[in-house]
Amino acid sequence: MTISLYEASVGVFVPYLGNLSVLLDHASAHARARNIDPAVLLNMRLSPTMYSLKQQVAEANRHAVVAGALLAGRDPHTFSDSEPDIAELKSGISAAIDFVKGLPRAEIDAAADKEVAFTFKNGTQRKFTGKSLLLTFSVPQFFFHVTTAYDILRHAGVDLAKKDFLGPPR
Repeated sequence: MTISLYEASVGVFVPYLGNLSVLLDHASAHARARNIDPAVLLNMRLSPTMYSLKQQVAEANRHAVVAGALLAGRDPHTFSDSEPDIAELKSGISAAIDFVKGLPRAEIDAAADKEVAFTFKNGTQRKFTGKSLLLTFSVPQFFFHVTTAYDILRHAGVDLAKKDFLGPPR
């Protein structure tokens, strides 16, 4: 049995971005219930050298969008550089979902051996085949950021369980 690159990318990114959005709903409810400024949660990090919650969400979006765009041969969706609140983060997740869902399955599935270059924020590039980009870089990066966002919220006392990370059965 083979699995398509589309299923291994869009088929993974979309549901977990949706789960990430639900995690932000939990964060918002937690902040309201405890009379906490939501910005406190958004600026939390697990370590001083790690990204904040809002940056973790932004990076999850970015890895999903850039991977999909590279595989499909499209320009990636660009996100605002503003300081987002929870609603804006959720809007960004929604935009990322819409973007990757709109990418052509056939082009993504045909990209396994295609050479692509991921450009880091500092401008340096790293070359991959489509398959290696997805399986050894983008999906692991994506899950690192989604997991870290979940961990920050758990650390902040938001009532979450593994089922919130995994989402509904598919």
